[in-house]
Amino acid sequence: MDLTIYDQTTDGISEEQRELINKLLQFAANKLGLADSTEMSVTLMNNPAIKKLNAEYRNVDRATDVLSFAAEENGDETPIIMDPELAAELSVNLGDLFISVDKVAEQAKFLGHSTERELGFLVVHGFLHLNGYDHVQPEDEKKMFSLQREILDEYGLQR
Repeated sequence: MDLTIYDQTTDGISEEQRELINKLLQFAANKLGLADSTEMSVTLMNNPAIKKLNAEYRNVDRATDVLSFAAEENGDETPIIMDPELAAELSVNLGDLFISVDKVAEQAKFLGHSTERELGFLVVHGFLHLNGYDHVQPEDEKKMFSLQREILDEYGLQR
């Protein structure tokens, strides 16, 4: 997967955090069978910046932990049938994740686990949203959360 990580935090993220995000998303992409040409970005920021995005795009005037903006909606359009080899060469942009490192620290402390586990959880949660998963309906929530747990556990980020 072609992943771009942006660091807009005031203190900067560590190389270990950058590596965790990259390796975990590569692992998750392989788990879902995504093409190597799949693209997405992750932007790490502090609470004031994510609060501004949350207010602007969701009309919620508070900081949140993760925002997912899908680049391409999976609607009911008629699929384009093409040669599978050609399809594997085409880039698909999943979209963009925005994660508050402040919320990562706050939630890790509150939940009693490592910041690595919380960061991994938010990265996978947002990644699944970009891949069309949601948790609005109970059956969808069960499917998404089960896959989320499976990815994190298999990667080695158990609670």
